Amino acid sequence: MNNRDIGQEILDGIREIKSFRKGEIKLKKHTLTEPSPPKVIRQKLKLSQSAFASLMGVSPRTIQDWEQGRRQPQGPAKSLLRIAEQHPEIFTELR
Repeated sequence: MNNRDIGQEILDGIREIKSFRKGEIKLKKHTLTEPSPPKVIRQKLKLSQSAFASLMGVSPRTIQDWEQGRRQPQGPAKSLLRIAEQHPEIFTELR
């Protein structure tokens, strides 16, 4: 089991927020970039639409809609595309 003290972690987080608001500390920020278009990522991975859809957990029709601009990836799909683009080795290991 884990010996974490969740209550203490919450209190520490609240103190950190208060310190930030007072200007006493700066917090780290991460800005996520937009992934490349799905077709570009799929072609870099050398996958068919069907194979890419399977790895992404969506239907081939969804991949077609993304690639033809009828729909845009949202939420978790966008995150998976970002991972596929930045760490393609993960997707190639899954094949």
